[in-house]
Amino acid sequence: MKTEVLRMLKETDDYLSGQEICERLNVSRTAVWKVIKQLEAEGYEIEAVRNRGYRLRFLGDVLSQAELESSIDSEWAGKNILYFDETDSTNTEIKKAAEKDAPHGTLAVADYQSMGKGRRGRSWAAPHGVGIWMSLLLRPELPPTCASMLTLVAALAVADGIREVCDLEAKIKWPNDIVVNGKKVCGILTEMSTELECINYIVTGIGINVANHEFPEEIRDVATSLYLETGKEVRRSQLIAAIMRAYEGYYDKFMENQNLKSLMDVYNSRLANCGTQVRVLSPGNEYTGMALGIDEMGELLVRTEDGKVCKVISGEVSVRGIYGYV
Repeated sequence: MKTEVLRMLKETDDYLSGQEICERLNVSRTAVWKVIKQLEAEGYEIEAVRNRGYRLRFLGDVLSQAELESSIDSEWAGKNILYFDETDSTNTEIKKAAEKDAPHGTLAVADYQSMGKGRRGRSWAAPHGVGIWMSLLLRPELPPTCASMLTLVAALAVADGIREVCDLEAKIKWPNDIVVNGKKVCGILTEMSTELECINYIVTGIGINVANHEFPEEIRDVATSLYLETGKEVRRSQLIAAIMRAYEGYYDKFMENQNLKSLMDVYNSRLANCGTQVRVLSPGNEYTGMALGIDEMGELLVRTEDGKVCKVISGEVSVRGIYGYV
């Protein structure tokens, strides 16, 4: 009921009468009043005027089950929401849900993570109110060798969402980071559960620095937030909704061929590394070259000084700029 009341308030520019809410939801005036009080406790500013009704004065950056359910308007991505005020990791939560047969497109979102997951098993804590920490459950009919490409699909969606909501030129640092003005604003981690040659499910975890006002000195030169880049508050639910909409479109195109052939041009246009000198770091082997873009399998093509074009496979190596992070 809270979600329905909140959605009605968001869709109404003028006052919404308590009687209209009662009639549309078939509930009592007391029930409506209790929901309004619950929404106010969560941070919404709601004006109540006798004989006129309720009006949502200010949304702000509220993150809750009702806020997400009333904001996400995609067809399947994020339609089933699992919200946590606190959790160890949304990837862990979505895996638990997957084992209990949660449907394709289920999205876990947390306001606070104590053990967020990064590449190579790294973990970190994500404070309250500053970021988007979410994981999307996918159940595609794909061979396991194709799973890593979904990291690139997610990167496209996040870049588009940031561009739409924040009006920032978000770029992709292959394969799993989003950068703004050369600094990291988002990381993406894809994990999967397989059985023989079959994928049981895939989990794509996304962490976005949204409201951070500063960073520790050791990462200040490579990390940024949407607030630092815009000077404005960003409503996290609005950004999540935009990312889910973009994800559906890119995912459908990807599944048509089960590769990135139809997404190569748009991906390469977003690729921060494209046309730049990069350093490829892998165990026992390090070389530099010019990044040319990705191929249809999501591999980064790098032309070395001797003219040879190498294919860099996601997850096996690290790619860094010659003079910095990008």
